[in-house]
Amino acid sequence: MAILWLTPLTALLLLAVTSTVNSCQPSELAALQAFRSSLREPHDGVFNSWTGTNCCHNWFGVSCDENTGRVADINLRAGSIYTTFEKAHTPGYMTGHISPEICKLTQLSSISITDWNGISGEIPSCITSLAFLRIIDLTGNQISGTLPSDIGKLRHLSRLSVADNVITGYIPRSLSNVTGLTHLDLRNNRISGSIPMNFGNLQNLGRALLSGNKLSGPIPGSISRIYRLSDLDLSRNQLNGPIPESLGRMSVLGTLKLDTNKLSGYISKSFLVSGISDLDFSHNMLEGNIPDAFGAKSYFTSLDFSYNNLKGPIPKSISNASYIGYMDLSHNHLCGPIPSGQVFDHLDASSFEYNDCLCGKPLKACKIH
Repeated sequence: MAILWLTPLTALLLLAVTSTVNSCQPSELAALQAFRSSLREPHDGVFNSWTGTNCCHNWFGVSCDENTGRVADINLRAGSIYTTFEKAHTPGYMTGHISPEICKLTQLSSISITDWNGISGEIPSCITSLAFLRIIDLTGNQISGTLPSDIGKLRHLSRLSVADNVITGYIPRSLSNVTGLTHLDLRNNRISGSIPMNFGNLQNLGRALLSGNKLSGPIPGSISRIYRLSDLDLSRNQLNGPIPESLGRMSVLGTLKLDTNKLSGYISKSFLVSGISDLDFSHNMLEGNIPDAFGAKSYFTSLDFSYNNLKGPIPKSISNASYIGYMDLSHNHLCGPIPSGQVFDHLDASSFEYNDCLCGKPLKACKIH
């Protein structure tokens, strides 16, 4: 067996390469230090571990690529951090802002800075230069400003979560270029304007959560082309116009929440025999009859049509539904006897109150003429 002898120079070079891979590049160390200096913790916590010059070793929330030694992930989630540190007191807010110096970490794959409540400022616009970014999660802060208009540059982005902030402006049209996006969460901000008409280009989207904003205009019919979409929540906005019938023909859509908007028109029968199990159209301006189209495929954990302008009878076919866990038809103009059947046995009067002339169990008995 041959023995490999290393000259002192070769050994020194190997040691230099090894130490480079297992340490922090000076430029990235400086970027992390600048990032840290823009944030403040009122109590001892995560940044106590950010000591020394090797940010790839025991810096809480910082992960590096094993092969290159470049910073790959920043993961500062308040809940998990304070569970780790097992604080005996209630943690204070982390305040400050996200420094643009973070954009000097050019190999970043994920940025997760969530649930600190006090972090403010804007999303650094340079974040769209981070070509390898897959995850942006800034949920639960006080971040303001707008979403970067050129966010479409992030072709590898799979998750964008900025819920529970104070972000304004519009949904960037370029977002539709991020065709690998699987999770979009913009809930509870102050985003206005319309949903881009080419929103359906996001073919890999599984969840689209846009509730609690100031979105207006129609619901784009192109959404029905997103064949992997299982959860669509557009509730608590100012959307208007009809509900696209094509949404009821989506193959995997299981949750559709459109409540508390200004939607008008009629309820399509496609929604009653679809695979949607959580359907909420309440607090809109829908009119006409509830379609007499229920059948064995009608399976609802929750069905809510309350606070609309629906009229006519409750369709008899509703008794053919395989399951309805919760239903609310209150505050409409429905009239006539409530159909009998096991599907209604567990519902109380609140599901039917404040209509024009509904009668029968669980309301008052119908008058016999």
